[in-house]
Amino acid sequence: MVYASHFPDQFEAAAGYGWTVGDRQFDWPTLIAALDTEVTRLNGIYQGMLDRSGVEVFPHYARFLDDHTLEVGEEKITADKILIAVGGHPVKPNIPGIEHTITSDDIFHLPQQPQHVVILGGGYIGSEFACILNGLGSEVTQIIRADKILRGFDDDLRTEIQDAMKLHGVNIIENAEVIAMNKSGAGVEVTVSTPHRQEHMLADAVSLAATGRRPNIHRLGLENTGIEVHHGAIAVDPHHRTTVPHIFAVGDVTDRVNLTPVAIREGRIFADTEFGNKPGLMDHDTIPTAVFTTPEMGTVGLTEAQANARFGEEDIQIYKARFRPMYYTIPNMEARTLMKLIVQNLPIRCWGYTWWGTMPLRLFRAWRSPSKWGPPKPTSMPPWPSTPAPPRNLSPCGRG
Repeated sequence: MVYASHFPDQFEAAAGYGWTVGDRQFDWPTLIAALDTEVTRLNGIYQGMLDRSGVEVFPHYARFLDDHTLEVGEEKITADKILIAVGGHPVKPNIPGIEHTITSDDIFHLPQQPQHVVILGGGYIGSEFACILNGLGSEVTQIIRADKILRGFDDDLRTEIQDAMKLHGVNIIENAEVIAMNKSGAGVEVTVSTPHRQEHMLADAVSLAATGRRPNIHRLGLENTGIEVHHGAIAVDPHHRTTVPHIFAVGDVTDRVNLTPVAIREGRIFADTEFGNKPGLMDHDTIPTAVFTTPEMGTVGLTEAQANARFGEEDIQIYKARFRPMYYTIPNMEARTLMKLIVQNLPIRCWGYTWWGTMPLRLFRAWRSPSKWGPPKPTSMPPWPSTPAPPRNLSPCGRG
């Protein structure tokens, strides 16, 4: 869906490079069918890997009967070591009429493209879907409780992305609370309260609730074990071990850093440590993170606010560059890139790096932990040819 949503900008850029772009139409059912085909293909690949590895798969829910026994379907299974990796699920806020909304999981099963989507929530899932659906041609309204999206990310990033989303046509209603939703023949009417007024908007039978996720623990039978649950998540130590020494948990069910690559890495470390004689620890403080807004964003390490809190503002220097990449200058499109380094003065060390703009984010995820970075270079050369821009000087920035 992210790739599909980028084509309108690419069509516009193509004309600036001399290409004649003909009639452009988007067909939602075609995309959904293609996504279903690809998911089926990937599932087949993973099932084949499990089969070749001799892994027995039980297509049932599992429930603990005691610390060593699981009820799986009509069978009882015992094990010396048990790993819990059941993930999380989207949650809907307690709002009158919330039953008329869908979640981010449901969007892939809509038979037709929604013409007007109201998105509740300003986190990365809500912001990503706002950009995706806007790029595919839907009218998008995003309702957030604060004045900025993406709480917890760098403030400069939040401002840049929010401004760009508005420029692309996403209607963001800030400092707002949803009061109620009512289903009618025309769709779902959403009533919103802001500091200045109440607003009413109509979504065509769909309103996307993207207000967070919770660990999938409610059917696990944890009450039959000694596993402790803290704030709705399974409590684990740095080795992914629960309060029952032979039971482990990784991924969103622990509610630490809820990202797919993090869950994969935690699972790999668990397997290597417990069965491969290669012990390791997961560093949750310096995880490269990608957000698939339009344009995309990548960040690793500390934000400016976090670095100031840890080391003191007087010991932190900010290096920043904001420019328009060459890819957009030729077709004269208004699209900017922001690069930002968070640097400690003594000892000289880079503790955070942020990029917003055109860059393959899968590459960004592979970059090193900032705790290993040395002194910053005066000139930044983007990974060629992934970013069509010349080297940029990163200038020290004042506080403002």
